[in-house]
Formats: sequence, structure tokens, C-alpha cells
Amino acid sequence: MSTDSGIDRARLQSLSARERAAFAERHPRSAGAYEKADHLFGRVPMTWMNKTAADFPIYLDKARGNRITDVDGNEFVDFALGDTGAMAGHSPAPVVEAVTRRISDLGGLSTMLPTEDAAVAGAELARRFGLPAWSFALTATDANRWAIRLLRAVTGRSKILVNSYCYHGSVDESLIVVGPDGRGTSREGNVGAPTDVTQTSRVAEFNDLEGLERELAHGDVAAVLMEPALTNIGIVLPEDGYLAGVRALTRKYGTYLINDETHTFSAGPGGATAFWGLSPDVVTIGKAIGGGVPVGAYGLSRELADALSGRGDLDLVDMGGVGGTLAGNPVSMAATRATLEHVLTEDAFTHMISTASAFATGISKIIDGYGLPWSVSRLGARVEYRFADPAPRNGTESARSADAELEDFLHVYLANRGVLLTPFHNMALMCPETTTADVSRHHEIFEAALAELTA
Repeated sequence: MSTDSGIDRARLQSLSARERAAFAERHPRSAGAYEKADHLFGRVPMTWMNKTAADFPIYLDKARGNRITDVDGNEFVDFALGDTGAMAGHSPAPVVEAVTRRISDLGGLSTMLPTEDAAVAGAELARRFGLPAWSFALTATDANRWAIRLLRAVTGRSKILVNSYCYHGSVDESLIVVGPDGRGTSREGNVGAPTDVTQTSRVAEFNDLEGLERELAHGDVAAVLMEPALTNIGIVLPEDGYLAGVRALTRKYGTYLINDETHTFSAGPGGATAFWGLSPDVVTIGKAIGGGVPVGAYGLSRELADALSGRGDLDLVDMGGVGGTLAGNPVSMAATRATLEHVLTEDAFTHMISTASAFATGISKIIDGYGLPWSVSRLGARVEYRFADPAPRNGTESARSADAELEDFLHVYLANRGVLLTPFHNMALMCPETTTADVSRHHEIFEAALAELTA
């Protein structure tokens, strides 16, 4: 963890203690609810909800657009947006209408039967991402798992290559990093790995074509699974020529390429794939396309879809390891169709990206004004400020530049004044309802925090 963020540590600790105390005073009902949750593992419905800058999480009462109200009556401008799951905004009206119609009027929450909504959603994903054949899951994690199985089957190769400090959900194969000796090693904190991750995976640093080729040259990699820009370790953007180089090397070594667009969908209506003109063999995506309703999807090239369909030895219908009873359910498909047709449209992205650009420009001016060695990165509608300058060029550099103490202080300082960032890093995401006034509000509080830190 970095401590070279240009901040006096003693002052940071003093201010952090003050802000945590203020947080506790503002959230007595949240604190009480957390204390009573004896029958939840970790006192939360999912353990990562304990990732909070304070001593307990905020409990939700209601949410609409880019506003959240907690059980204590505090209202927040929400730049976290469910860590991308609510990029369409909270409960967008077209999604609510479509899901309500499906549930109340038509019926059938889970039927294991296809609906016309699914075909429409698949066609729209094909139009946006350029891959013709789509299948649905409930999470991007499952979409990645199933894509990996398909590509192992079609290649006969056992290993998957990922980037160091990537994020592809809880996919076992992705929990590998480049160690100090330059070799792959299990990522710190890897829970209950079924086998040594180096037996299933290879790893290369993002923006490192030489390292990628060295790993692909072994000839045992079925697929490269990557985000076109790293996101969950902080935004790390591709250098000029890097993504084209990845595509050339995967073709040279007979390896398929999967673009995980779950977070990089912020780049535009067709994600980074369309924005940068990429040509992957598979695209995986989840979260945002359902407008807040659980969904994941993967799209296949025509060549790959045909190759898989022609394999009589693969059980793609029953117990072959690809699929789930609730995948493609009528509610998720209604939500996905509504989100793609009516919410996360081209016009919506134009607005979101413009707002994000204003966010990035403003935050850069504030940081520069205080002479801090920080930087700002933007990927479409997504912005991140980093405690390093220049911005990290790969995942390992990004992990080294982290400053958890400083990050937590900024998060709780903002929360105490009605602004939420995503809890895992300094990410601010714009939705269709985010305004420049919301951006100005964040900047006003952020600048006040820096003024106190540097006084």
C-alpha cells in the first residue's frame, strides 16, 4: 500500500477519526440494523457489503435515478450506482414498467421457456457489439465461466490467460497475479481455491505485449480473458497499439479472445469493443444491461458458434456444465430488453459521457490546484482519481499505488455530506439522471476535504 500520496499521515488519521464519529452520529438506525443482523454471515447479505469506509454499512430505504435515501433519512447523490449494476440509474421507469407487466399482467417469473424479449435483447446486443450469437446467464461471473468452458472444449487446451489484478467476478481462473519474480502466483486472499491457480491459468501484465507473447508461446492457452481497460483495480487504460497487439498475438498462437465488458460498457453503447473498434471472439457482459435486475450474457462469433454447434460430443442442453435453470428467465429478459431499447441508449450515453468529462476536468483542476501527485482517468461515463502521477500502466502498479487509509477518509467525508462513491476504489459513474449540478456538488465537497488535509 502506498503512503506517498502527498498527505500528512498524522493529520489524515485525526480527520479520519472525526469523520467516522460523525458518520456514526448520522446513521443510528443503520448501526442498529447492522448490530441486529445476527443470522447473516458477516451481518450482511453478501460479505463484500462490509467494504465500507466507516464501521458499518449504510442501510437502504429507497432509491430512484441517482439518488439514494437511507433508513436514517439521509439522501445521497449516488456515483457508486451499484458498482455499475445501476448504470441505468436506480429503478428506471421503462424497466419498472416492463418487469411489472411481466410479473403482474403476464405472469411467469421463472418458467424455463424462452420469451420474445430474449430474442430482441440478443439482436440488440449483436448490433452493438458485432457478435451474432448470444446466450444469457444471471451474472457476468457465470457468463465468463461458461465462455471459458466452451473455449476449452473447442480448443482442447486447458489454460486461460488473464491480466494481473484483473476482475472477472469470482472466476477461479482469474485469481492470479504476476509475482515479484515475474511468474504467476495466487492472488492474495484467494478463498478456497480448488487447485493451484497456476495449473489452470497464465498471467501477463496489462499493456505488456512481450509478456503476453511469452505466455502464449507455451501453446496451452485456450483463451485470453481480459477487460479492454482494467477497472476494478482503478481504471488502467490501454496504451496505443496494445489492444491491436493482443488481437494479433492471440491469432498467431491459435488462442481465442474474450472481452469482458461488464465494467467497460461505460465506454459507450457498444462498450469498449465498439468504441475502439475491437474484434474479439467472445464478449461477456452483465450488471448494467438489466437495469438493476440480475442478468449476464455472452456473445459468440459466427465461426465459434458454428464450431460449437457442430460438436455432437458436447452436452450443451443438459448436464454439460454450461447453463442454469434461472438463466434467461422472463423477468431478466424483460428488464434487459427495456434497458437496451429505452434507457442505455445512444442519447443517454452522449449525456453520461459529457457529464463524466466535466467530472474529470473539474477534479483534475482541483488536484492540480493543491499540487498533489495524483491523476485522473476516464473511460466513457466512468471516472477515477488515483493517488499516483502518472496514472499506473498495469494492474501491479495500480495495486501498489493504493492508499486505503486516504481512500476511506475521502469516502466517509463525502458520505457525511451526501455523496457516495463506489466503495472498492475512487470510481464515480454517471447514469442518465446524473447532472452537472451533481458533479459540482461532489467537487465542492472534495475540494473542502483537500483543503482540510493540506491545511
